[in-house]
Amino acid sequence: MPVGSGFVRCLGKIWHLYADGFRDMTWGRPLWGLIILKLVILFAVLRVFFFQPVLAGKTDGEKSDHVGSELIDRAGPATYKE
Repeated sequence: MPVGSGFVRCLGKIWHLYADGFRDMTWGRPLWGLIILKLVILFAVLRVFFFQPVLAGKTDGEKSDHVGSELIDRAGPATYKE
């Protein structure tokens, strides 16, 4: 008996459990479709309005300068003392 056969058999049982559950759903299938549709719309709206591509159209040097300045600005006051 190979070492992984028990693990593979267990994964197969888990797969069949979920497949049978989704196959026998009456209301669950449309509800899952609605949930997935809402997530796609939500992330599309968030992407368009809140996550603007600030690095688009910049050269590599400009990108590295921008990222470096943002990291320094967000880090707050320096706590390192010489």
